[in-house]
Amino acid sequence: MHPSGAGPAAWKCALCVLVLLLSALVPLASDSGRPGPAPPPSGNAASIFTGSDGAGVGRLAAAEKWRGRGPLRVGHTYLPGGTWNDIEGPPGLLAPWARWRAQRTDRVLVLNVPMLDHNEEGVPDARVAALLGQASRGAFDAHFRTLAERLVALRLADTIVVLGWEMNGVTYTHRCGPDPAAWRTYWRRVVTAMRSVTGQRFRFDFAPSRGRDAVPWTACYPGDDWVDVLGMDAYDQPAGMSFAQQVEEPYGLRAQVDFAARHHKPVSYPEWGLFRNGDDPAYVRGMTAWFRRYRPVYQTLTDYCPHGLWECGTNPRAARAYLGAR
Repeated sequence: MHPSGAGPAAWKCALCVLVLLLSALVPLASDSGRPGPAPPPSGNAASIFTGSDGAGVGRLAAAEKWRGRGPLRVGHTYLPGGTWNDIEGPPGLLAPWARWRAQRTDRVLVLNVPMLDHNEEGVPDARVAALLGQASRGAFDAHFRTLAERLVALRLADTIVVLGWEMNGVTYTHRCGPDPAAWRTYWRRVVTAMRSVTGQRFRFDFAPSRGRDAVPWTACYPGDDWVDVLGMDAYDQPAGMSFAQQVEEPYGLRAQVDFAARHHKPVSYPEWGLFRNGDDPAYVRGMTAWFRRYRPVYQTLTDYCPHGLWECGTNPRAARAYLGAR
């Protein structure tokens, strides 16, 4: 007799139920070991970065035709970060995108906005730390109010603002590493300043580069009240790293979607493309499958060489993989 006191028929029935339960769990366990729920899906709108200026706007129609999957609903551009006048939004740069946005009600503009001037000039850490200290006390708030006012005046009030992107690295003056606490305070000040402008409906996208880089991007996260989208720039690097490793590395793609789920934020991929591994169709298939699964707010393929697939002719196998993905 079994310890439970049940007869053979009851025992066999219980065993069948257990087997069924275990088989139902197998797909979850085999699917890369996801520990929690996925972030909220948001449609997987595609974009291709073809240039920041009016010429980039003009190339979008040709990129749509090459892609062959209907309109690109997302336009993506970058403010220069040389001076504060650049960061306030030069009307000559924004106006062509405003005209593009106005042509269809379902379009949206994604705008990368630097947080400090001299943004790509190799400013040393000590100077960055001093600037972040000033910024955290409000020294630069007025520049961002001006930008917000210009965007609203151009009927770009629903722009997605990718603020201080790749802050976990070393490339930009607006990096987080020299003083993460001041950086977080500064982000909150910028968002508060831009949200104070009447008529705005901005969404703010926190977009580190994939992986740990100089500092863990989680150390830079400014808090749920000041972030609408959890982004990640995810290029095919370093050399020799497979897509599966890019998913599972510390602070990689898996960490991003897990963090977003815990914080109830949708995800985005403001920049993705080839890089250190050359013409890599496996990476493209991995990324496009990732997008289908997690349905980001938007994802932007960076299309200049070495990253691109349309205008960059050195990646024909990866381009075929992209065009064949559905």
